Amino acid sequence: MILLILPVIGAILTYFFKEKTARITALIFSIVQLFINGYLLSQFDFASAAIQFYSSYKWFDEIGLYFTTGIDGIAMVMIILTNIASFLIILSSWDNNHKNINSFLSLILIMQSSLNGVFLAYNGLLFYIFWELALIPIYFITGMWGGENRIKITFKFFIYTFLGSLLMLLAFIYIYINSNGINTFEWENFINLELSKNESTILLWAFFIAFAVKMPIFPFHTWQPDTYSVAPAQGTMLLSGIMLKMGIFGMIRWMLPLAKNTCSCNLNIFMILAIAGIIYAAIIAIMQNDIKRVIAWSSISHVGLIAAGILTLSKNGIQGGILQMFNHGINIIGLFMAAEIIERRLNTRSLKEMGGLALYAKGFAFLFMIVLLGSVAVPLTNGFTGEFLLLNSVFNYSTIWGVLSGLTIIFCAVYMLRVYQLAMFGESYHKENIFSKLSWSEYVTLGIIACIVIVTGVFPNLLLNISDISVNSILTIIE
Repeated sequence: MILLILPVIGAILTYFFKEKTARITALIFSIVQLFINGYLLSQFDFASAAIQFYSSYKWFDEIGLYFTTGIDGIAMVMIILTNIASFLIILSSWDNNHKNINSFLSLILIMQSSLNGVFLAYNGLLFYIFWELALIPIYFITGMWGGENRIKITFKFFIYTFLGSLLMLLAFIYIYINSNGINTFEWENFINLELSKNESTILLWAFFIAFAVKMPIFPFHTWQPDTYSVAPAQGTMLLSGIMLKMGIFGMIRWMLPLAKNTCSCNLNIFMILAIAGIIYAAIIAIMQNDIKRVIAWSSISHVGLIAAGILTLSKNGIQGGILQMFNHGINIIGLFMAAEIIERRLNTRSLKEMGGLALYAKGFAFLFMIVLLGSVAVPLTNGFTGEFLLLNSVFNYSTIWGVLSGLTIIFCAVYMLRVYQLAMFGESYHKENIFSKLSWSEYVTLGIIACIVIVTGVFPNLLLNISDISVNSILTIIE
């Protein structure tokens, strides 16, 4: 519960402070949250398949809504990501000159609480409530501090995600009505439901569309590039680093248990859409000139591979998906941070107007390269192990689909190295050194991210061991 309450308290206090005090308050609360997360991890039993730190309180007993929360290995990895990412995002905003910075930081903390709620919830309706609550802060962050056409683009984002969420709510209501008199949204009852093949298929599609919009998966992705581009840097980091993981997590927690009663052809359709997104988004990324749009399209491609691996319903696929959710969250925050550093100094996001920046900022060029190599999945960086497990699972599922998914390695190297070459090398388009030195907060943020890229690349078992038993439990439910 403290993971939910503490950020809200921090948000309230931050809101009533001004400027520097608000920044310090938000940062302190994000650091305390990290320590609490560390304590929970130290008390976590890696060998147990049971839900740990479990609590359940009657909320609206008449409709079966219990405030049921708990942590298994999968949720623990996501909570670690949420709290590390929230700290990095708040730290990265230290030099921003946003108006009403206290409101800006308060919304980030409220979103941190909502995201933790999504990963902690073991009641379907509670999961839906936190899912919707997480949408509100990012709506205001993008709508109030975004760029050109932010109102129109934010409205499109809201409509897309709200309609997808509505399908999920209808699915939960149907399950509640047909729960053989149990009348509860509890996860334990959900996984033991006896549904017909047609019922399971309809519910499977409802959940898939809801989660596919949030991730997003082709062809439900059209809101994403514009929203990522128009949102302020920290809003984009929240969207890409944590929020899209809600959809992947929901797929594992709530959608996959329904797969045991449905035709495998449904999963094949989902797999085709995921792989199509891998190739389509990567090709579009190669053609982009806006650095933020390159990163946005690359995110769709990477998420497509994560979804494809999970949909194989294999241990390597799900473990690789969980590991890569964490890795992608860290890497994408680093990439958008680098893009903001460049844009803040050059007042442009066009790759054609950059060039030669490594001459002015060798430290930045070095840290940017480490983050970029992690995204490309170079061995000994965090992206390598996750992508290896995902591609291995897809190859074992289907050789043809494995080959098509494997194209992500080539495409990712092309568009990411193109970004680095055009921005860091070549002839400088600036007659004088206008690329000022990085501030302490920028160095610390990128430095921490670079360290995580290397440490989790060399020691991936730090994360894989956390989720191992829980993945076995999910596979047992599916089988």
